[in-house]
Amino acid sequence: VHGWPDLAFGWRYQIPALIDMGFRVVAPDMMGYGGTDAPRVPPESISLYGFKRAADDIEELAHQLGAPKIVLGGHDWGGAVVYRVALWKPDLISHVFAISTPYAPPSKEYYSVEQLVAGPLPQFKYQLNLASGEPEEGVKTKEDFKKLLVFITGGKGPNGELLFNPYDGIKLENLGKVPRGPWMTEEELDFYAEQYARNGLHGPCNWYRTRKVNYEEELNLPGDGTIKQPILYIATNKDTVLKPEMSAGMEKLIPNLSRAAIDTHHFGQWEKPAELNDIIKQWVEAVVFGGKSVL
Repeated sequence: VHGWPDLAFGWRYQIPALIDMGFRVVAPDMMGYGGTDAPRVPPESISLYGFKRAADDIEELAHQLGAPKIVLGGHDWGGAVVYRVALWKPDLISHVFAISTPYAPPSKEYYSVEQLVAGPLPQFKYQLNLASGEPEEGVKTKEDFKKLLVFITGGKGPNGELLFNPYDGIKLENLGKVPRGPWMTEEELDFYAEQYARNGLHGPCNWYRTRKVNYEEELNLPGDGTIKQPILYIATNKDTVLKPEMSAGMEKLIPNLSRAAIDTHHFGQWEKPAELNDIIKQWVEAVVFGGKSVL
């Protein structure tokens, strides 16, 4: 399960490795991205982009594929999703791995993004920008997206210009000033831009408008937020948003937690794919298969 601003294609280095481990692999574009309908919804219908709906969609996809149990992996928003699917659909999910994303359990009290930014998570301020509607008005065409998405390739301008930072979000004034970085080829960047230009940023940015509806729906979750399934959390040590220290205390609610770390920025699955794949493989062999070669 991918995150923002990504696609199912973001797993291109992991899919062959997972197949070699013995898995049947499915990587969907999430609601609002790529090949989905990306419905433009009013605020009262934003639950289409919420965790509960994502869990229902993944359950239906597994049903359509005839898979009564699945191992679910995610990154970024996808990491948040996989924890929630484990809570909403405990009979479906056997194991979980999450890259970059620490587990934040459901809360009985509502905290807005503004409250988080003013308190323990100032680096989440970018979420206010992405929810504001400004980025989707400023980036619309394929060429716009090629100029924007260089920020996920590790690109920086000649004077250190960035297209995104955790405190401002998207810096529209720097469009066209930042070259493509080393984590993506020109052909790959072109594919991303083409996919994003299909429906624009409205759908992807809707994920940043779901905090209240996720809170309201999760009040119906049973239990105290404990996840019983075995989980592998892989920290990305240079991540400036999903910082590894945010994972402190996860063991209290995930008794079967395995930890690993990779010395990369946010997109570790591209920056050091072989190292990341090896971490997943070791966990799969030891925990998922328990010494057996296939499921």
